[in-house]
Amino acid sequence: MKAAVLEEFGTLPSVREWPDPVLGTGEVVVDVVAAPVLPYAGEVFRGERNYLLTLPVVPGAGAVGRVRATGPDATRLKPGDWVLCDPTIRARDDARTPDITLQGLSARGEGGLFLQRHYGHGAYAEQVLVPTENAVPLGPIDAADAGRWAALSLCLVPYGGLLAAQLQPGETVLVSGATGNFGSAGVAVALAMGAACVLAPGRNTEVLADLERRFGARVRTVRLTGDDDTARMRDAAPGPIDVVLDLLPPSAGAAVTRTAAMTVREYGRVVLMGGVGMLGGDDLALPYPWLMRNNITVRGQWLAPREANGSLIALARVGLLDLGGFAVTEFGLDEITDAIGHAAKEQARFALTVVRP
Repeated sequence: MKAAVLEEFGTLPSVREWPDPVLGTGEVVVDVVAAPVLPYAGEVFRGERNYLLTLPVVPGAGAVGRVRATGPDATRLKPGDWVLCDPTIRARDDARTPDITLQGLSARGEGGLFLQRHYGHGAYAEQVLVPTENAVPLGPIDAADAGRWAALSLCLVPYGGLLAAQLQPGETVLVSGATGNFGSAGVAVALAMGAACVLAPGRNTEVLADLERRFGARVRTVRLTGDDDTARMRDAAPGPIDVVLDLLPPSAGAAVTRTAAMTVREYGRVVLMGGVGMLGGDDLALPYPWLMRNNITVRGQWLAPREANGSLIALARVGLLDLGGFAVTEFGLDEITDAIGHAAKEQARFALTVVRP
């Protein structure tokens, strides 16, 4: 098959012939139709993010495609079925604390690197091999819309955080990083889950205005100035802030995350999913007395649980999560370099760059 292969950090993937995946028990081979390109993919390939990634590798985290072949443990999937390929692959021999690799992108620790020996190659190829449980049925879709359905991979990240926060219908959510690629998706997902109000802080007034235009009165924006931002975010809310979801990138400082976190109400929940501190800088310092006296729950969350895929697909199927709001730009596999450049340049909210092998 044809695949885009990253040979070494500091370069970009190049397209060449690559061995077809070999099907085994507990696995599915999928013909890739659309695979999303992350805005920061170029940073990963240049080695700037220090991700654990075994080279050479076929990159590409997540895809929409059609089943080519299944192993003997698949009783319902059949060739031709449309599926969402979840790139979060977990070891099967420790249900409580499984090792994790993010297929085609990164890993967590030595156990994650071990998983990469078999499941390291991602979706920038004509075919991808995934564990059976990672091929999630989409139901019938139009092949022309596969790129838009690939936006589920983007939405899955904040959805995992909001599930970890146990968001309830009618609650108020503050999305820290709401003007970014993942953060803006988080605004849409929170509303789809029934949030009464989503607070969207940021410095880019144009982006904030766009969020208000898209979602109306249920989204309240706050322009950050660095001057008493915590009080102004609280004042903008219709009532106490129940949940804070942080999706800020590694370039953001810990002080911005701390300012947002401390808006949460007594007994509130804070979920950390961004990249703050991953490239150095100050650590997140939340006051012990404030945490203890106010019964605050602070939780880290990397990616989404496996069961999140089906319920997120359901939100999109019934129209609560409108994938039509995402602008999709498509490239062929041979245009992978252009796709990576486009994704980095167009780091806009509700925009998705995909390759279609």
